[in-house]
Amino acid sequence: MLVFTLPVSLLPGPNNLLSAAHSSRHGFNKSLPLISGMVIGWFLLGVVVAFGAFFIKENESLLRILTYIGVVYIIYLSYQISVSSPVDEKDISDEQLGMGTGIVLQIVNGKAFIHLLILMTTFGTVFGTVFGTDLIGKMIIVILNVAIKLVGWFGWASFGSALKEIFSDPKSGVLINRILGFSLFCVAIWIVRPEIL
Repeated sequence: MLVFTLPVSLLPGPNNLLSAAHSSRHGFNKSLPLISGMVIGWFLLGVVVAFGAFFIKENESLLRILTYIGVVYIIYLSYQISVSSPVDEKDISDEQLGMGTGIVLQIVNGKAFIHLLILMTTFGTVFGTVFGTDLIGKMIIVILNVAIKLVGWFGWASFGSALKEIFSDPKSGVLINRILGFSLFCVAIWIVRPEIL
């Protein structure tokens, strides 16, 4: 399970890039509400997928619809990041992404559904055998997965915060926003690439 989860959790993805982009603009501490929302959203999504693994697996059209909604939302966020300009600390209080954005991103993230579905259908029974019941096994998978994801989100937010410190002038701030926004856009295209190829 770790061999599957660690690379997915640490490589660029919607949550990781959004953590970096938000932190590069607002700083690490002001990105904590967004990351908290990601934690809550991922946990809730994990519980839903744990209970509905068989139903979701049987309904590929539901996954496809969620994937497209998620891709549109990710493209919207990438655009907002790309066109934003560096601002003074006093100007950014009402522009920050909060807990709600972190939760919504998980709900519309088709990649997250697929990731959790693979975990539940592949490892749920194994963990259930070890821990007594399938339900307990799946809940342990959800908790472990959230913890691993949190390490990735904190790491990427720290990276974004370091970028803010290194490139503090307005010109380089614009460049960082455009690079991170474009990277997030590329992730959205990567998510739907099997559909468009």
